Amino acid sequence: MPILEKIVISDFRNILLQELEFSPNVNCVSGNNGEGKTNLLDAIYYLSMTKSAFALSDKFNFRHGTEEFSLSGLYRMENGLSSRFSVKMTSKGEKKMKRDEKQYGKVSEHIGVLPVVMVSPSDISMVSESGEERRRFVNAVLSQMDREYMTALQQYNRLLLQRNKMLKEQDVDRGLLEVIDMRMSAFAEPVFQARKKFVEELTPIVQEYYKALSGDSEQVSIEYDSELSKASLEQILSASYDKDRVLKYTGAGIQRDDFLFKMNGHPIRRYGSQGQQKSFLVSLKFAQYELMKKNYGFAPILLLDDVFDKLDMSRISNLLEMVASNDFGQIFITDSNKVRMAGIVDKLTQDRAYFDTSAGTFRRL
Repeated sequence: MPILEKIVISDFRNILLQELEFSPNVNCVSGNNGEGKTNLLDAIYYLSMTKSAFALSDKFNFRHGTEEFSLSGLYRMENGLSSRFSVKMTSKGEKKMKRDEKQYGKVSEHIGVLPVVMVSPSDISMVSESGEERRRFVNAVLSQMDREYMTALQQYNRLLLQRNKMLKEQDVDRGLLEVIDMRMSAFAEPVFQARKKFVEELTPIVQEYYKALSGDSEQVSIEYDSELSKASLEQILSASYDKDRVLKYTGAGIQRDDFLFKMNGHPIRRYGSQGQQKSFLVSLKFAQYELMKKNYGFAPILLLDDVFDKLDMSRISNLLEMVASNDFGQIFITDSNKVRMAGIVDKLTQDRAYFDTSAGTFRRL
């Protein structure tokens, strides 16, 4: 399993320049809010996913007044050898991803090489906001585990842009549109099947973790809502042609899929308390971790940002013990309360490292 041994961060968020070495087991980062704890975890996430866990645009990742940022990580890989991964981003939009100084042909080729799971307070947007957030979550998980899924999704999105551009034209070439519909349908089907299988595998694991975390009797579930469960995309697009012409964009397809989070058959967003929603989201992410571990044959890196703050301490402790007792990989934990974090972590493992954060500077304790 990849273990992050050392990271070098330059001009990323509020971090000017930091070089840090980590424990292969548990790394604890403390400090007041706004000092940079989350930015460190996001830098690690970025080295895995080639983008931030939070900012939709890279322009928010540059340290104020700078023109580029760079991240570099030395990882011990599953073969026991070390590899250096680096990414450099300029304000002109150029992004270069390298492995051992050799540049990837496409940045997306790196996705899945360094599997990662992040749990953070911002996950609540998956409950409170539109289906786009839930699709982004599913796409991020499946793209790490399944290269064919990522390729099919990229091709589908490329054709979708082309189709939407055509629908904006005064005279639409129906014949050409039907060819695009047919090609889109070929890419939509494997995406649909992978999402369906993913939800089927994920749901029972989420239920197990939720039960351990909440101790309550509510039954949680995830339902996959897709138009493709009723017909092929080609048929759907043909039926919605007139409507699409009026709207001037494609109103049907896998880009409209949703994943419904439910509690006792009702939407969690409406019927779940804040605590129940947070318990569900933590369970969802730990289930993702479990599923990815099974898929890879080793544990992904686990990033836990501020999870102790909103949840019952004894239950979070139980949850971490469930993970730690089961061939866990490298874990990074942030908390503003150093004593609280140490109380949980010291019981888990003797091999841990503590860092203190102040204004984007990290000091190993």
